[in-house]
Amino acid sequence: MTKETMLQMALESIGDHSHIRHWRRVSGGDINDVYRVQSGKQTYFIKMQRFPPSGFFAAEQMGLELIRQARAINVPHTFGFGEADGWGWLVLEWIEGTETEQTAEQLGRGLARLHQCRGPAFGLDRDTYIGMLPQRNGWYGRWTDYYRDARLRPQITRAAERGLLPVKRRKRLEWLLERLDQWLPDDCFPSLLHGDLWSGNWIPGPDGVPYLIDPSVLYGHHEFEIAFTELFGGFPVRFYESYRELMPLSADYHGRKPLYQLFYLLVHLNLFGETYGSAVDRVLDRYAGE
Repeated sequence: MTKETMLQMALESIGDHSHIRHWRRVSGGDINDVYRVQSGKQTYFIKMQRFPPSGFFAAEQMGLELIRQARAINVPHTFGFGEADGWGWLVLEWIEGTETEQTAEQLGRGLARLHQCRGPAFGLDRDTYIGMLPQRNGWYGRWTDYYRDARLRPQITRAAERGLLPVKRRKRLEWLLERLDQWLPDDCFPSLLHGDLWSGNWIPGPDGVPYLIDPSVLYGHHEFEIAFTELFGGFPVRFYESYRELMPLSADYHGRKPLYQLFYLLVHLNLFGETYGSAVDRVLDRYAGE
């Protein structure tokens, strides 16, 4: 089956039976093959993956819809997902635009408004993915319990199974898990988080208005999200300024920031190997010492 035939099948699955006028592969497909597809009706962004994990595109659509319902910041409209002949797909609205001087501020304010949306507890009522790794969830009454048991511990277990935890690293991680209460707040509220917000997971739309993409949603401490935005190069200064105008960071934020970044470093350790081992060890040096 040709790629155009698969793209046509994806469109027909969402009720667009018009003929494809033009399609091309576009950049940004680290996990999926991604395409700009123009039909007789409109232009779409289609993600495709060979033998995707169970529920992979359903989780992404759910996350985008949850953010959309918050009415805090834009996300692309999702038309639907499906699977046939070993291929899975997600059909999205095509978004295109150029950043303006206001984009960073709009992004910061929009994210702050998203974080002001409160959930019933910490976590989520369904499982998701972080990259290609399954993310088990559930509801937790305490943020520390969720972060330890649903976030850090599964990544530590996965790293150990892959032979990525030398004895010293494993012992220090276990030491840290037992003492998270020393650094994590017990009085924060469960904010709606994008969950995987680095610079590649937002795009400018028409008039420079920002759109979030590729979420791994959860309800958690809002500083967990901000810590990740600072891990790989960070966002523009005006983004952080406008965010803090609506959602101030606590005086303890910088003391716990590396601890929140540890989760994402463990994810990268599991995805890409020992390249990220030294970064994990630097966090452990700060909290667990020798």
